[in-house]
Amino acid sequence: MSLVRLGAPGIALALSIVSASFGYYLGRSTPTKNIVQEDEPEDEPTDDGDLSAVTAGTFEPCKLVLIVRTDLKMTPGKISSQHATLACYRALVQRNTNLVRHWERTGQAKIALKATSEKQLLDLQSVAKNLNLCARCVQDQGTTTVLAIGPAPVEVVNRVTGKLRLL
Repeated sequence: MSLVRLGAPGIALALSIVSASFGYYLGRSTPTKNIVQEDEPEDEPTDDGDLSAVTAGTFEPCKLVLIVRTDLKMTPGKISSQHATLACYRALVQRNTNLVRHWERTGQAKIALKATSEKQLLDLQSVAKNLNLCARCVQDQGTTTVLAIGPAPVEVVNRVTGKLRLL
């Protein structure tokens, strides 16, 4: 069969298939860079479970949630400066690179939720850690202000945060 017989739509389809296959092959065979150096200490000591145990299916969406205490009446600027996304990212990139890459490929969803007290944040952190999820708190002047959970599959994160309201 010649290319002339295929016509423009056929050529475009064939080119798309070849390009997708080539991109997939390159993505699978290229080693990823070590984003965080091995000897770099973590910001806080943790009692994490097995963070590498959490996996996501090929088409399963992942998300990271930020749970903010509303009883502190923080300004939007204060909230943004307190977020704990980086702490979770740094911990997971060392212990579960595949999950981090999957989260990056699926849009890096970040959801902000409300918590009513420090006790609620600490309870949510405990539940998340029991599910082997990465959970990191940020403290400001000794007060826990924000908790980040994830990134992890949406279904697993929702077991911890599914009843919280959006910020």
